[in-house]
Amino acid sequence: MTDKPIMEIGISTFLEASTNPATGERISHTERIRRAVEEIVLADQVGLDVYGIGEHHRYEYAASAPAVILAAAAAQTKHIRLTSAVTVLSSDDPVRVYQQFATLDAISNGRAEIMAGRGSFIESFPLFGYSLNDYEQLYDEKLELLLAIRESEKVTWRGSRHRAALDNLGVYPRAVQNPLPVWIATGGNVESSVRAGMLGLPVVYAIIGGMPERFAPLVERYRRSAATAGHDVNKLQIATHSHGIVADSSERAAELLFPGTQASMNKIGRERGWGSQYTRATFDEDCKLKGCLYVGDPEYVAEKIVLLRRNLGVTRFFLHCDIGSIPHRDILRSIELLGTKVAPLVRKELALTEGKA
Repeated sequence: MTDKPIMEIGISTFLEASTNPATGERISHTERIRRAVEEIVLADQVGLDVYGIGEHHRYEYAASAPAVILAAAAAQTKHIRLTSAVTVLSSDDPVRVYQQFATLDAISNGRAEIMAGRGSFIESFPLFGYSLNDYEQLYDEKLELLLAIRESEKVTWRGSRHRAALDNLGVYPRAVQNPLPVWIATGGNVESSVRAGMLGLPVVYAIIGGMPERFAPLVERYRRSAATAGHDVNKLQIATHSHGIVADSSERAAELLFPGTQASMNKIGRERGWGSQYTRATFDEDCKLKGCLYVGDPEYVAEKIVLLRRNLGVTRFFLHCDIGSIPHRDILRSIELLGTKVAPLVRKELALTEGKA
């Protein structure tokens, strides 16, 4: 494996297959999955570092089995790392999760990762027979088991009312990487930051509203927890996931992203009882330099990523540019620009200011 760049830059997606608010059209789940493989191949070709697929079980998403899709792309790529973004660990079985991603690790020759999270939607709980009353306990227990599995070929685990005990049982295949990377994914929960730090695990923050700099106290808690637990703070990895799109002009980028963003945010808002509507004024505010949306031409998006690095010390940035209604050619163009224009600009600026290659 080659040394990591000063900052890793990549793509994350939920494989949206939602309806275009302007035309009423939508692509099939089948087509969206096929397009994902094409996107990963392109991302690898243009030099991006990582591509993540988030597990969802809703009609408007096609990503219920990220490891399968990532494995299809693994056979056609050489360098890009392949991760879930996230695996909804609370409603899955840690043995199967490890086996699936260890298999992906074999196909990709050591490029697989897992992001373990609770998930921002709850459909998987009734789908797989779990109660939301056990939301916290399920995650804690299953993360403990997943880490035990990656630590040792033979596993002994105490069991609980949610899962039978394991008594010196082997879990196969084993990953190429030892250990298989596991990230803690969070939307801003303090306990998740503390847990990741105590375990010495990398952390990824989903920043989908407000100003990214407001996550600085969480990053500080993460670092303090890691130091308290005896981990080397200088080796910690911090990632963020943010919505946006790169286009040849900032005007074109905003034109592409706003309609679908408004439709998606208002739909989720109705489901969760937010009350207020998502407006163009809100969108424009979020597109400003300190806002949460990374929307613009390559120079502007690069400037925002550099600011993010300075405010939070991030080592990896995910751009989520697929909201289901953007033409596929524009998604591909965004990936191309992110790899060939944005990433080099970011790394050049950081090399100058931080004195690193």
